[in-house]
Amino acid sequence: MSVLTKQAPGAAATLAAPGGKPGGTRPKRKNQRSGYLFLLPWFVGMLFTIIPFFASLYLAFTDYNLFTEPNFVGLTNFQALFEDPRLLQSLKVTFIYTFVSVPISLAVALLIAIVLNRGLQGLAIYRSVYYLPSLLGGSVAIVMLWRYIFGNDGIVNGALGQLGIQGPAWVTDPEFALSTLIVLNVWTFGSPMVIFLAGLRQVPTMYYEAASIDGASRWRQFRSITLPLISPIIFFNLIMQLIGSFQTFTQGYVMSGGTGGPADSTLFYNLYLYQKGFTEFEMGYASAMAWLLLMIIAIFTAINFIASKFWVFYDN
Repeated sequence: MSVLTKQAPGAAATLAAPGGKPGGTRPKRKNQRSGYLFLLPWFVGMLFTIIPFFASLYLAFTDYNLFTEPNFVGLTNFQALFEDPRLLQSLKVTFIYTFVSVPISLAVALLIAIVLNRGLQGLAIYRSVYYLPSLLGGSVAIVMLWRYIFGNDGIVNGALGQLGIQGPAWVTDPEFALSTLIVLNVWTFGSPMVIFLAGLRQVPTMYYEAASIDGASRWRQFRSITLPLISPIIFFNLIMQLIGSFQTFTQGYVMSGGTGGPADSTLFYNLYLYQKGFTEFEMGYASAMAWLLLMIIAIFTAINFIASKFWVFYDN
């Protein structure tokens, strides 16, 4: 005698699904289509990146000047890079700017984040005020304002004059022109500061309580608890700030009127690349410069990743 079992609606579809799991593959495929739909703008944007990427690699081996057909010249452009005194000067300016401003900017950002992490009233307002310079620091208007502040009759020299001090020509003196831009970059510490603040808020308070019971000073707590626990965030900010500093352009262009002066003291690498490509129309040479910059950034990024094994600690 056979026994007939009444199945619930959809049970057959459930049993037919791979692995016997409810839902089958139809919802899974629907989710995949939704995911690809959201990724579509990124894929389209990649076309506008990949094509110029490989085009510049090809042009780096040519004598392209925007007006004639590019002719293949082999490694001529790359050989000329190391024989160009202005390119070496632009590398020097960029290295000084990066290796001076980035550590100071990160230190200031971390200090302000620690202060804000102490539970100040109106934290959102302070956070917005300190973050604002990061949004405006690279704009033309702020650089023009900075040029006015450090001008011969600017606010800085005016304040020094009240103290009986004759201020230098900050903008037009080669010894001080780059320093004003370093100060401007340090002033835009808001972005890493917000990231530091988010990291500090994730540090468990029980560690500090245990350290206080053991008699550890605030400096010892900072050195033994705070720094190791936020070291991944320090590493992230370091990489991002390093890459951004190597790509500095607007500040040097506006401050010097596009010349990199005085005496090439603000001739950033990207500014010189712009001059070669769009002023002198040596696009092949400019493409070689762009690839040299890519290699420099890649080398310093790789060095930081290798060194991070000795000072960055992840909570596994």
